[in-house]
Order: sequence, then structure tokens, then C-alpha cells
Amino acid sequence: MSVVGIDFGAQSTKIGVARNKGIDIITNEVSNRSTPSLVGFSARSRHIGEAAKTQETSNLKNTIGSLKRLIGRTSDDPDVQLEQQFTSSNICDVNGLAGVEVNYLGKKEKFTATQLVAMYLTKIKDITSAELKLPVYDVTISVPAWFTDVQRRAMIDAGEIAGLNVLRLVNDTTATALGYGITKLDLPGPEEKPRRVVFVDIGYSDYTATIVEFRKGELNVKATAYDRHFGGRDFDKALTEHFAEEFKEKFKVDIRTSPKAWSRTVAAAEKLKKVLSANPQAPMSIESLMEDTDVRAMVKREELEGMVKHLLDRITVPLEQALSEAKLKVEDIDHIEMIGGCTRVPAIKETISKFFGKGLSFTLNQDEAIARGCAFCCATLSPVFRVRDFAIHDIVNYPVDFTWEQSPDIPDEDTSLTVFSRGNVMPSTKILTFYRKQPFDLEARYAKPDQMPGKINPWIGRFSVKGVKADANDDFMICKLKARLNLHGILNVESGYYVEDMEVEEPVPEEGEKKDSDAMDTDKADEQPKKTRKVKKQVRKGDLPIVSGNGGIDETTKAGLQERENAMYMEDKLVAETDEKKNELEGSIYELRDKIDGIYSDFASEEEKEKLRAKLTATEDWLYEDGEDTTKSVYVSKMDDIRFIAGPIIQRYKEKVDAEREAVRKAEEEAAAKKRAELEAKKKAEDEAKKAEEDAKKGAEGDAEMKDAPAEGEAAQGETEEKQ
Repeated sequence: MSVVGIDFGAQSTKIGVARNKGIDIITNEVSNRSTPSLVGFSARSRHIGEAAKTQETSNLKNTIGSLKRLIGRTSDDPDVQLEQQFTSSNICDVNGLAGVEVNYLGKKEKFTATQLVAMYLTKIKDITSAELKLPVYDVTISVPAWFTDVQRRAMIDAGEIAGLNVLRLVNDTTATALGYGITKLDLPGPEEKPRRVVFVDIGYSDYTATIVEFRKGELNVKATAYDRHFGGRDFDKALTEHFAEEFKEKFKVDIRTSPKAWSRTVAAAEKLKKVLSANPQAPMSIESLMEDTDVRAMVKREELEGMVKHLLDRITVPLEQALSEAKLKVEDIDHIEMIGGCTRVPAIKETISKFFGKGLSFTLNQDEAIARGCAFCCATLSPVFRVRDFAIHDIVNYPVDFTWEQSPDIPDEDTSLTVFSRGNVMPSTKILTFYRKQPFDLEARYAKPDQMPGKINPWIGRFSVKGVKADANDDFMICKLKARLNLHGILNVESGYYVEDMEVEEPVPEEGEKKDSDAMDTDKADEQPKKTRKVKKQVRKGDLPIVSGNGGIDETTKAGLQERENAMYMEDKLVAETDEKKNELEGSIYELRDKIDGIYSDFASEEEKEKLRAKLTATEDWLYEDGEDTTKSVYVSKMDDIRFIAGPIIQRYKEKVDAEREAVRKAEEEAAAKKRAELEAKKKAEDEAKKAEEDAKKGAEGDAEMKDAPAEGEAAQGETEEKQ
């Protein structure tokens, strides 16, 4: 089972996976650690990720970015209209949702943003499976904290269409906070003052500031504020607008009239912006931008800061808002952690550092921190890995109201209630109580539509409670509904039941009653009857069916979209395999033409050579004329025809090569055997010489002992003479 965290970004996506030694950011098919968040379409297939980026400039109208910012939105949303500035594809209405119209397989097609994200997630799943060599199913995916219920449902739907089980949608900065805290061993204890950290995330398209309190084993999000239209792409656009004016005046070309020239200038502006983050000035040049005109420019960092002054003036707004909501002051903050590519801009770093009056921290990987946090989050939800217990307490970013029709039997009944306030802990469950004699409906909607992105409909869902009726005495049924904001940040009324007030007996604890450890006479105590009292309690008597309607895709439609995605996936796979066979055929033609006059020359007769050359020439002519676009089976058949002629020649060559290898192998074995025999003989001779030397040494030592020892007769005679 895989453990995968996906940082789904507006410009690119990073994939974190949990392995035995920690979290790794995996590479894609071209060994990049991030994959462009692009989906492209052509007359033959789809191009996703790196493939879409490669053909983006030549296929602008059919290449779609901003996927994260389109999902769950309607085409008339002003935020969606703003995205048209950053993508050349035609954003349009598709069944009431934002989508695109593209040329695919030679005809016009429309796809919703949810479908496009599902296509992209399918590619991410393939990249991950190829790296892990395992099927990928369970994932966590990051989303901006400002995503609403309908956007979050759309992300879940896109994951399911792609064949993924989304264990959790986690807010970007919350994932970062988890990755930061779960590895810290010096966090304060439960009774100590918490460590307060501000996470500033400025990425490609938006800016989020989140204040988090850390204690040992847990994190509590205290406040989140954001600017949804502040990011690296706004710097790129400002530079591009500057160059458009300069090129028009200096080189007499208007890049605004050419989408391709505009796109190339945006790409150059992005590179220039990155260079200016580390250098006071930088050059920019583009060859043959339009009308065969080469352009060049020099930009100073101060000039760029002047171009984006309107953005830089907004930097402190989310910080002030977050501090206000958390009821904290600047001096209460312990650390400021910076993530996101745009936080490398010197002016941004300087402004934030000055605001807090202290240095900034860059201990996290600015580009990969969210992906790592997502992978940690997935690992905590997976039974495969043992991860240090770390509780995540996120917060509700938009207050949620429930409204219902007034009961005719309760004329003064309130008809609305704010059930989840901004700042409430999430996930969270609330029990709603209603007194009714007949079935009833209630609706959930966001309480403050003006705080929401663009013109997203504040309506969340409608819930019909069935099975409600008066009792035998025509009294109200007491209905209990369980409303839950789950760990995805999605609202549901999960269940309903009814209760009755009933009298039940419960034991009355006696004053001065002895504890078990103090009891001296348990037998007597058991003999005394315990006192009880009658109390009224609400007792659950049965369930109430609930029919829900929400902003997600219904199961039938989702099943159809899954089938469509699978069909397109198989079509792409067939096209890729067809291209592979075509390239194999083309490569074989050039290879054989070279080898027939080279290493194969001695293994073919002149007749065979001519026949093979003729076949190669005929196949090459066909390939570049009629064979440019045909089926996989035709390329395989052409390859088989060539192999039929070349096969015997190649076989003879291989047999000689094998024979030579066998001869070399035998010679090497014989040489090795001879060397082993020589070594063994040498060793045996050395052993025998050593043994002879040892025997000679032992013999010499024996003779010496016999020479030194006195004879018995001499010793006796000496003793006798001494006595006389």
C-alpha cells in the first residue's frame, strides 16, 4: 500500500511519498521534482504535465492551466474571467460549470474543470506508480484554505474519477505546519506556553498567512488570512506588460497581437524575475520573437519593484488580519516560516521582516514543504506506517448557517442558526434538535457571501428529513440531526434519529460512601440495597432517513465520467505505444543500413544485401509518405517484414559472436584452471617444505636434549666419591 501526498499547485505539482527512512519527493518521467499543472489536447491524443509544457507554445488554444483555480467555479464568476488573462484556452460554460472548449481528436470538445483535474491526477498517479512500482490508490491532496464546500467536493470527485481515494483534503499551510511540527522534538508541553509560528506561503497565484500554536504532539491553527490574487504570476504579468510597451517603442512589434509572442515573453519574464531575486540587474533576450525580430532588454531590481508597488503595498494586509483574528500581537510570534517560490523576492522578505521586527526563518524547503506535509498527513491516516501521534486542529474559514421552514405548531420558532462559526475547530460535529409532527427540510449555506471567492453560490446543501410524525398523543417528535464538518472541510448532515423523554431509574451515590480500597466488610455492604431515583432522560428510539442534495456530482454522472476518462487513458496509451513502434521501425532502418555494410557485411551474400537494402529503402519511403500516421499493428507488420529478411543475417552474426564469446570463456576458464592448479601445486610445495623444516627442527631439539642430560652411572659414581 502506497502513502502519497500531492501538493496540487496552480503552476506545478509535487509528489511526496512516505518510505522507511522518511519522506521523499519523487521525480517524473524527465527526472524533474515538479510536474507542470497543464493539460493539452491534439488531433491524436492528450498531453499532460511535461508533455503539455513541451507543446504549450505551439498549441496555446488547446493547452489549459489554472486548473486549481477553475475547479468548482462557474463560467460567469469574475475570478474565472480573471483567469482568462493567464491562459490562452477558451474558458466557457460546460453544464453550468467553468470548463474549456478544445480541439481533440479532430473535433470540438468541452470539458469541465473537474474532468481536467481528473485527467491531471491520472497522470500524477502514473508518475507515482512508476516510481514506487506499486499501484497508487490512497492519497492526500492539498487545497487552499479559502476553498469552499463546492470546490472541495469537486476535488474529491476529480480524485474518484482518476481512480484515487482521497483520504484527506488538507489546507496548504496546515500541511506545512504538520511537516514542521511532527519532526520537532523540543515543542513545549501541555502546561507550557505554546510555540507560535506564522507560516507565510506566497506561491504562483495566491498568498496565505496562517498562525499556528504548537505543543508536544499537536498543532492548533489559530487564524488564516489570504490574498487570492497575489503571487508570482502577477510579477510575471507586470514585467510582460512593461516589455510589451518597450518592444513596441524600441523594436516596433506589438506582442499583444500575438498570443505566441506574449507566451514566450511571459516565460522569459519569469526567468528574469528569478535572476533578479539574486542579482541587482539582469538582461533578457528573445530570438525571433515575432516578425523575425530579436528583442533584448535590461531590467534593474528597483525597476521591477516599481512595477509591482501596488502588490507590495498589500503584503502586510493578510498578516494584520491573521494577528487580529488570533487576538495576538507581533511580539507574541516566535518564528516566521517562509514557503512558496515568491517568498524569494527580496522586497517581500524585507517588508515581512520589518513588519514583525525580527528575522525570517527558511528552515523548510520553500518549494516542497507542502508535499512533505501532505505525505506525513497520509502516513498518519495509513495503517502501513507507524508515525508519531500528532493531532491536527484546523479551523472553519467561513461561518455556516442552517435555515428551515417554521413549524405551523411553533409560531415563534427561530428559522436560522449559525451552526459553525468562523474559527471553530475542524473536523467538528454539532447536534441539532427539532420538534416536529411531519417531515421537514433544512438548508445549509455560508453566512457571509461577501467573504467568499468571486461569486461562488453560498448555498451548500439541502437535507430532507423523512419519517417524522406525531405520537399517539399528537405530541411533537423530538428529532436529532448530526451535522458534521469532516476532515475535508465538507459539510454533511450525516444521520438523524428521534428520541423520547422517558423516566429511568439510576443509582444514587451515597454521601461518605467508602471506596473499594477502604471497604472493611464487603459482605454486609452487598446485603444493603442501593438507593435509586427516577429521572427523565431522552432515549434514542429510532433512525430518521435523510435525503441530501449538494454541489457534488451524482454517482451516475460520476460513473459516466470515470468510463470516459478510462477510455481516453487507453487511447493515449495506444497512441504512445504506436509512436514507440514507429520510432522503433525508423531506428531499425537506419541501424540496419549502417550495419549491413559494417559488422553484418561478412555474414550476408551480395544478393541478401541488395534485397535488404531494397526493403529498407521501400519501408523508409512508405514511412515518410503514407506511414506518418497509421496503426500500431501496421508498424509491427512492417518491422516483421524487415526482420524476415535481416533475421538470417543477424542470426549468423550472433552465432559467430556467441562462438567467439564461448571460445573466450573456455580460454578464460582453462587459464583460470591452470592458474588454480599452479597455485595449488605451489601451496602444496610450500606446505611440504614447511613441514620438512618443522620436522628437522624437532629432530635437532631432541639431539640437544640427549647431549645435555648426565648418564645415570656417572651420577651414582659422583655421589659415592663424595661420601668417601
